[in-house]
Amino acid sequence: MKLVTSAQMHELERKAVEAGTPLDALMEQAGLAVAQEAWLTLGVVAGRRILVLVGPGNNGGDGLVAARHLAEWESDVVVYLLAARPDGDANYARVRELGVPVVLATDDPDFTSLQGALDTSEMVIDALLGTGRSRPIDGALAEILRRLRAAAARTLPPKIIAVDLPTGIDADSGRADDLAVRADMTVTFGLAKVGLYTLPGSQFAGRIQVVDIGLPRDAERAVPLDLLGTPWVRERLPKRPVAGNKGTFGRVLVVGGSMQYVGAARLAAEAAYRTGAGLVTIACPAGVQPLLAPSIAEATWLPLPDDAGALSAAAGAVIIDRLASYDVLLIGPGLGQGDGVRSVVASVLAAAPATLRGCVIDADALNALSAMSGAAAWPASIHAPCVLTPHPGEMARLLGSTVAAVQDDRLNVATRAAAEWKQTVVLKGAHTVIAAPDGRAAISPYANPLLASAGTGDVLAGAIAGLLAQGLAPFDAAACGVFLHGLAAEELADDLGDRGLLASDLLPALPRATRLVLRGSPLRTPLPGLGDIASAFGSAGT
Repeated sequence: MKLVTSAQMHELERKAVEAGTPLDALMEQAGLAVAQEAWLTLGVVAGRRILVLVGPGNNGGDGLVAARHLAEWESDVVVYLLAARPDGDANYARVRELGVPVVLATDDPDFTSLQGALDTSEMVIDALLGTGRSRPIDGALAEILRRLRAAAARTLPPKIIAVDLPTGIDADSGRADDLAVRADMTVTFGLAKVGLYTLPGSQFAGRIQVVDIGLPRDAERAVPLDLLGTPWVRERLPKRPVAGNKGTFGRVLVVGGSMQYVGAARLAAEAAYRTGAGLVTIACPAGVQPLLAPSIAEATWLPLPDDAGALSAAAGAVIIDRLASYDVLLIGPGLGQGDGVRSVVASVLAAAPATLRGCVIDADALNALSAMSGAAAWPASIHAPCVLTPHPGEMARLLGSTVAAVQDDRLNVATRAAAEWKQTVVLKGAHTVIAAPDGRAAISPYANPLLASAGTGDVLAGAIAGLLAQGLAPFDAAACGVFLHGLAAEELADDLGDRGLLASDLLPALPRATRLVLRGSPLRTPLPGLGDIASAFGSAGT
């Protein structure tokens, strides 16, 4: 599913009008869809009390169309206007012709009429601002939202349907005004808006219903941002020929681990296997290898020169000598941050050939890049196609910025970094962002606190490496890996709730998530130690 910014949406609407679809027709389709969703939500609308909050722009026009249809279906509708509608507003005139009570905020100085309508309404339709937010939330608008929030907090609150976007949510970033009110449902038009799938906006949207209002399909296909979903991932997952062998499915070299972080390389290596890689070698400090080996019998090993349990600078030459034997390099999980590690990361990445299917740069390898002298110049030293997987703190260090600045504009931060570095970027976190250097981007639909646990990032890095090994391009491998990782956690949440996940729990869930994407079939075998989650895997939404 495509996602758009407010500017892109306005451009699509302009093209629709140029193609012969009048703006009034777009508004009619939008308002009718809102009215229909109100009917479906309430079950019966005749005699039901519905308050429609109407703003001054096109979003308010959509609300007036919805109010008209609901009145024609015999709902008890009240329209509350933030500001007077312009002369000649046909939708406003038709609402008045139907005898719908209309209150103008300027005629309700103490908001008595608003409060009375809120107290008796079973549903409130928020058509105040939508994507066209250009005015500050103050004055009458602020008071309307304060009272709507109070109504939403009562014991038997009204259902709230937002028109296109909840008022106070930024369509492009998901930023939320302090007075924004959580909707039970958002009916959004043509294409979903970025802010509905970016925190904190996604927490205010409720259930999102995207409705067709007649936008040109060719124009939609040119939108560069996707919301990841099962069909998108299914189209891109690598084929598994029955005559394949481990060479067919790719060889991954995982450079990771230290005495402080023994298990990180194991998590990444097994995740690469679990997403389909044919052979995985773990290159780790020689002193760590005996500790790690019993936990993953399937891996092969490249013990490296170490310095007190971490890589020594001499390890770089050993890794470089073996790179030609592998299709994918994954470097970073659990390496630590000593001088030897920084030297190894710099030398190995500079030597990684452009012929590699891909290189995943994760965790301490990212920290090594940001710590390099002349750190801004590191992209020029890397010739292999790469996927960088920073969390917000790592991204902030790479950019010389702050976590707050990264989190405030995640999509733009990721897309700008991908273009500047000429590499694929995975900005981890709730609604992970994947950005390609050519401007394409995707957002994960998942925001799951189960993944806020040590080691889950190592699993993600390994999953991406496993998909790269099977021949997926960096952007596709990154996006598919993010989706499978998130879907596995969503399915485990049905059994675990919102806490208690160990990163290793994700490992056997990854191939089950893959099967769910490919076949949609129930998973009948419970995961070891987690009880019977067959029914959970069989009921996944996409």
